[in-house]
Amino acid sequence: MGSKSLEKFLKEGLEDLKSKGLYNQINPLQGANGAIIRIDGKEFINLSSNNYLGLATNPRLINATIEATKKYGAGAGAVRTINGTLDIHEELEAKLAKFKHTEAAIAFQSGFNCNMGAISAVMNKNDAILSDELNHASIIDGCRLSGSKIIRFKHSDMEDLKKKAQEAINSGLYGKIMVITDGVFSMDGDIAKLPEIVKIAEELNLITYVDDAHGSGVLGKGAGTVKYFGLSDKIDFQIGTLSKAIGVVGGYVAGTQDLIDWLKVRARPFLFSTSLTPGAAGACIEALNILSESTELVDKLWENGRYLKKQLKELGFNIGHSETPITPCIIGDAEAAQHFSKRLFEEGVYAKSIVFPTVPLGTARVRNMPTAAHTKEMLDKAISIYEKVGKEMKII
Repeated sequence: MGSKSLEKFLKEGLEDLKSKGLYNQINPLQGANGAIIRIDGKEFINLSSNNYLGLATNPRLINATIEATKKYGAGAGAVRTINGTLDIHEELEAKLAKFKHTEAAIAFQSGFNCNMGAISAVMNKNDAILSDELNHASIIDGCRLSGSKIIRFKHSDMEDLKKKAQEAINSGLYGKIMVITDGVFSMDGDIAKLPEIVKIAEELNLITYVDDAHGSGVLGKGAGTVKYFGLSDKIDFQIGTLSKAIGVVGGYVAGTQDLIDWLKVRARPFLFSTSLTPGAAGACIEALNILSESTELVDKLWENGRYLKKQLKELGFNIGHSETPITPCIIGDAEAAQHFSKRLFEEGVYAKSIVFPTVPLGTARVRNMPTAAHTKEMLDKAISIYEKVGKEMKII
C-alpha cells in the first residue's frame, strides 16, 4: 500500500471531476491519425486532430523517417550540447530559419519545451510579462517558470495591453518587459492582432514573443501568422511546433542569431534533455520541403475549413468568431458538450468536447478541425450527423 493521503487525494479528485463532467476519457487509435480513424474496430470521421495538412501520414515523411533512422539510429544518444547534435539537426534548423524568414532557429523536443526553455532563458524575477488571458497552457507554465511578474491583459484588447504595459513601465519595478501571445488561439480560431501589438511594443520598448503553434503551416502561405502580417523582422521570438501542421513532433524558436546562440547555452530543455530523434528531424525536413514546393495542401485546408464553417453556421450552430479553419461549436454547459460529443461518436464522428480549464467556464464546446486530408464526402457525412444530433439535443 502506498500513502493514504495520496490515495485519498486521488480518489476524491477523480470523483469530483467525474461528477462535474470534467473527466476526459482517452480513446487509443488502432492505426494512423488520419482523416478516418479506427477505435475499437469501428471507423470514425476524425475532426479532432491537429494534423492540419495531413502530413502525419504522408508517404514522403514516412520514407524520410525510415531513411534518417537507418543512417543515424533510433535515437540521438545524448543532449545537444554533448554529442547529441547530428548534422540532420543543423539541416533542420537552417530550413526552419529560411521557412520563418529569420537569421537562425533552434529545434526542441516539443512545442511545450520551447516555452519552458525560451521564456526563462531571457526573463527572470526582475522582469514582467504581459500575457494574453487566453494564452495556451505551455505559455502560462513557461511564464511561471521564469519567475517574472505575470500581468494578464484582456484577450486581444489593445487598449488594455497598452494601459498595463504603461503601468508596468511607470512602476519602475522591472528590468525587461515582454508581451507574449499565441499567433492563432487554438480553441477559438481567432488571430492575434500582431500589427497593433508590434506598434505598442516599438513605442514602449517591449520584447515581442509569438507562439505560432496553430499558425505555422496554416497562415502566410504556410510560413505562419508573423509572415501573414509581414512582420518577420519585427517579432523577437517566433515559436512553433513541429507536431501540428508539420505532422511530426518537436518545436522550434526562430529569431536573430544572437537569440539562438543564447538559447543554446541557457535554454534548459535544450541543455538537459536528449535531442529530437533523427527520424523526426528527417521527417520535419521533408515536411518543410513539401511546403516550400507548393501551397496545395494549405489551400485545401482552407477550402475544407470554409466549407465546414459555412454548413455548420447555416444549420444554426454557434461557431464563434474563428478566422482560421479551427471550427468550434460552442455549447456552453460542460455536461451538454460532453453528451453532444458522445452522441457524435455513437453516430461515427470523432469530435472531442473541450471543457474547463482548457476553455473558460460556461463556454464548453466541441472543437472541429478539418484538415487537407478530408474529402467533401467525409465532411458532408459529418455535417449530416451534426444536424441529426443537434436537432435531437435541441442545440439547433
